Amino acid sequence: MIIDHLSLPSSDLARSQAFFTRALAPLGVGVLKAFPDTIGMGREGADFWLVASPVAPLPLHIAFVADNRAQVDAFHHAAVLAGADDHGAPGLRPQYHADYYAAFVIGPDGHNIEAVCHQSQD
Repeated sequence: MIIDHLSLPSSDLARSQAFFTRALAPLGVGVLKAFPDTIGMGREGADFWLVASPVAPLPLHIAFVADNRAQVDAFHHAAVLAGADDHGAPGLRPQYHADYYAAFVIGPDGHNIEAVCHQSQD
């Protein structure tokens, strides 16, 4: 990985924290640090940060690594239950490569959030 950490601006930090906590739980990602205007999430270290923003940010696309296809499915289900809009059901995306299995949702602030597994199904 070439990025040490990523900060995502949020116009409603509490809403974003609730959404990402539920949506990313199937990927093993949780809240590791919490400050009044910043929430640090990750697996072993806080490498994904939610940062309070006084204005609505421009939507971004962020893809999270899933260890297997079942995690992609669980992410999509959890994210939709947490209030996201479906933006691409779990499935293969062979236009990227033969084993690209991903799901997409539109989360808080309009961000396009993806979970992707690059492993072939055995």
